[in-house]
Amino acid sequence: MTRVERRGFIVGTLGLLAAPLAAEAQPAGKVPIGFLSANARAAMSARTEAFRQGLRELGYVEEENISVEYLFAEGRVDRLRALVTELVRLKVSVIVTEGTTATRFAKEATSTIPIVMAQDPDPVGTGFIASLARPGGNITGLSNLRPDLGGKRLEVLKETLPRLARVAILGTSSVPGTPQTLRETELAASAVGVQLQYLEVVGPKDIETAFSAASRGRADAVFVLASPILLSHRAQMADLATKSRLPAMYYTAEFVRDGGLMSYGVNATDLFRRAATYVDKILKGAKPADLPVEQPTKFELVINLKTAKALGLTIPPSVLARADEIIQ
Repeated sequence: MTRVERRGFIVGTLGLLAAPLAAEAQPAGKVPIGFLSANARAAMSARTEAFRQGLRELGYVEEENISVEYLFAEGRVDRLRALVTELVRLKVSVIVTEGTTATRFAKEATSTIPIVMAQDPDPVGTGFIASLARPGGNITGLSNLRPDLGGKRLEVLKETLPRLARVAILGTSSVPGTPQTLRETELAASAVGVQLQYLEVVGPKDIETAFSAASRGRADAVFVLASPILLSHRAQMADLATKSRLPAMYYTAEFVRDGGLMSYGVNATDLFRRAATYVDKILKGAKPADLPVEQPTKFELVINLKTAKALGLTIPPSVLARADEIIQ
């Protein structure tokens, strides 16, 4: 944990106002960059490593020609304001944000330091940018908005479980993109004759409650929507799904690599690797206002056969044939 991050942690934990911290002089030759996340450090490990890889591919080496402050709020939104305030005081050249909540706090903290969104479901709708083609302010980056993926995930789940009749959906309605994805999923469910049961998760304590409700509702499977809460507790999610004997479809492969059954969606680590290209362009003089926001183009189907076996489930060959990754 960096010195700045320790300071942000204490501020968030105690609920005290951050004492002024003089901006430190950066070592000669090192360009300062900030990385801000609302999630837990452990939950972000694959994504931060992808970002580091992207930087290396472009010739940036940490502690040689750049320095990066990786700050994580560990799921505590109240920590973000203190953390981003410290980044501003340190006069970083760019702030990379991992999601909508982090971007919102960064936007409130500065209108001059460039902000690169590693992912955001609806940057126009949230008011971060004027348009995808011409962002128009100090924010640019990548969008992961593909609400139609909800329908595609349900189709794969139905193909995997031909007798699928009831699906419990776990999500957080306040997360941008959730309403659109839910609407698309409802349309797909109606087309294939599947009933949906939406279960709201607003905090970690709601996860176990949601699985109990899914079992009581006689769900045949679970469908997990994008949510920082669920991502930060993905190992618990996978464990509860197996214990509840509920096959689960997730929105990102990170759940599957931690024991979940299957996922279909945007390649999240690829987005974070691509975020490094925006950092590179900005450091070379480009203005965020003129850098178009990218939409996702790379998707992946990932299946965990070990979990399938634990559930007593046989994945159809037609589904396995389309998998980009199979975990044995």
